[in-house]
Parts: sequence; C-alpha cells; structure tokens
Amino acid sequence: MNWDRIAALAGREVRSALREKTIVVNSVLMPIFLYPFFLWAAFTGITFVQGRTESFTSRIAVPAWPAGHAALRRDWEQDDGISLVPGVRDAAAAEAAIRAGELDAMVEFVPATGAAAGLADNFAVRLTTDAARERSAAAGQRIRDTLERTRARWLAREAAGRGIDAATWRVFTLEEHNVASGRQMGTFLLGLMAPLFFVIMVAIGCFYPAVDATAGERERGTWETLLASAATRGEIVLAKYLAVAFFGFLAGLLNLAAVTMTMKPVLAPILKRSGETLDFTVPLRAIPVLVLGAALLAAFVAAGMMVFASFARTFKDGQASVTPFYMIILLPAMFLQVPGLELTVPLALVPVVNVTLMVREAISGTFRPVAMAVAVLASAAVIGAFLAIARVILAAEDVVIGSYTGNIAAFLRQRVLKRGGKGVTSLAAHG
Repeated sequence: MNWDRIAALAGREVRSALREKTIVVNSVLMPIFLYPFFLWAAFTGITFVQGRTESFTSRIAVPAWPAGHAALRRDWEQDDGISLVPGVRDAAAAEAAIRAGELDAMVEFVPATGAAAGLADNFAVRLTTDAARERSAAAGQRIRDTLERTRARWLAREAAGRGIDAATWRVFTLEEHNVASGRQMGTFLLGLMAPLFFVIMVAIGCFYPAVDATAGERERGTWETLLASAATRGEIVLAKYLAVAFFGFLAGLLNLAAVTMTMKPVLAPILKRSGETLDFTVPLRAIPVLVLGAALLAAFVAAGMMVFASFARTFKDGQASVTPFYMIILLPAMFLQVPGLELTVPLALVPVVNVTLMVREAISGTFRPVAMAVAVLASAAVIGAFLAIARVILAAEDVVIGSYTGNIAAFLRQRVLKRGGKGVTSLAAHG
C-alpha cells in the first residue's frame, strides 16, 4: 500500500464530491440545519396545539344540575372556556350532535347508588364525548378538571363539618425531591434524542458519497481512467472508502454539535412554562467518545453502503441498492430510545446498537470501559469484513465496468462461495 497515493486519491474523491450539490446539501448543510429545524418545528407545533386546545370554548350540554351544588353551576357559567348549550335534554340527540361536531360534550348528573348514596347531596356523573375529535376530547378533560376541583372543595367542607382538619383528611402528603441537577436532566434528555439523529445523519452523510464513488463513477465513464493510474485496485478502493467515511464522520459530528447548541433555545418556551432549568452542555470527557463513535459508525456505514452500491450501473440504481441497507441501519436506533437500556457486553457485539448506546451513555456521563472496548473491537471486525468484501467485488473487472448483471447475493454465491461461475478474481492480479 502506498499511503501517499491513497491520500492523493482520497483528496481527489473529497474535492470531486464537494463539487456535487446533492452531496454538499446532504452531508454538510443538512446535519447543521435539518434536525435543529425539525426540533424547533416539532416543539413549536406542540406548543401551538396546546395553545389552540386551551383557547377552545367547550360547548357543553347539562340537562339537569345536582341539588346542593349551586357553586358548581356558577363556576361553569363564569368559566370563559365553557359555553353551556341550553335545551339539550335527550341523550340520543346529544350523541348525534356530538358526532356531528355541533356539541362537544354532554354531562348528566345522576343520583349516587350503593354506599355512596348515604352521603347527602352526593351524585354520579355520566360524561359523553367523542374522543376522536380534538375539541370534544379537550372538553372532556376540562370537565374532569372542574369536577375534581369541585370534589376536593366539597370533601374539604364535609371534613371540616366533622371536625377533621385538612392535613388529617388527606391522610398522607407527597413531597417530591429530584436529586438530579439541571445539567444531569439536560444531558439525560439529550442522550435520549441525539443518538437517533446522530445515526440518521451519519447514514445520510455516507449515502450520496458512497453511491457517487461507485455507481456515479461508472455512470460518468471515469472508472477506466482511474484504473489506468499507477494506483493499485486496493488503493483505489481504500481511498474511495476513506472519502465516504469522512463525509459520514463529518455529518455525525456536525449534527451532534447542532442539536446540542439548539436544544436549549428550542425548548426554552416549554421549560419556562414548567419552571425547569436544564443545561444541555455535553461533558468534556464525553467528546473523545463522541468522536470515536462518529468514526466507528461512519466507517461501518461507509463500508456497507459501498458494498451495496458497487453493483449499480447508474446513480439512480445506486440509490435504490443502498436504501435497504440504510433502512436496516435505522431500525436498531429507533428501538434504543427506551430509558434504562444500558451498554452491556452482549449488546456491544451488535453493530450500530453498540455505537449508539456508547454515544448515549457518554452524553449522559456514563462510561463502561469493558463494554466500550468490546464495542470498538466488534465494530472494527465488521468494518474489516465489509472492506474485504468490497475489495473482492471491485477486483472483478466486469463489476467495475458495469457488465456484471447479478446482484451482491449472486456475486457472493458464484465467486466467493464458488457455487457457480469462475471463482474469485485474483486480487494479486489487480494489485
């Protein structure tokens, strides 16, 4: 291996990729702007929906009011969020109006039964809503809240009439104390959200450069020119691989930095409302682990995508070939958002899962040296296997020039496992 030639070829691949608008947008600009924008849009949407829900005026029908609870009716009549609809006394008509969207809820106060009937002025409530409609569901929640407040006032009044103070009536009180600091809570939330975006952006960062470095080269007809250079086939494959891995690595780090810097400004309105003060600063000792995680994941994804894109004749075919691998990569990350899942030695053997958990725990300030070492070794082994397969594939002349008509499964069966065809093309013959 001549590393000077490999470095020169890798630099050529990077410069060539940077001239492609699609690669620049997906590997550089998208990691910086897409998911911070996604976070902003998601939380802005949640806040907007909550605001709209709170601004709804719930149209409620009450056929009859319970005796002895004049304060309840007065509260509802004075509540700006409740509009009492008169004249609705039939349950069937009320249900039809709710289904049609003309009414949000119907509240029927009925006599209490059983032991509950022994308490003076006690009653039961039958609430009719359409939970599939936002307005009706919001009305139902609003009714439950007002009834709960009425119930608390009434029970406190009854207790006082029997000489029972509020503390005794409650029997026990609950005081909550969270020992986690604002920084610990911030890194916990960041550790749940950032790894998923991290995996997605590393995969996207590798996707287009991998297709361009193989199928794109073939579509442009420049493979033959590259093979005529002094570089061996192995050096060409390694240079292309390093260029693809570089873009994935860059995309992963840019995305982590962007998400980290935008979490607090995006969540500020919600945090202010809840009174929480969170710090989303990543611990300094986690940075080397994040860099290592980005490198390992980019190296794995780049190798896999180059293998799958090697058999495509055009850029479009390359995208179709790599997409299944891309989807497979995302599946483990989506299941890793469960709080409490830890990086154990068995999980450290699973590609993508190991790196994702390693990044998540590092952000949260947890480091498991043994499991992390196993994750690094397992990732390196899988990367090496993919690179070996890529070298074998690109050593075949018909694959390089695009005349091979099979796919990766057929190639491995015919040439690697020697179940048909001519066997593996000698790598030594191609340098």
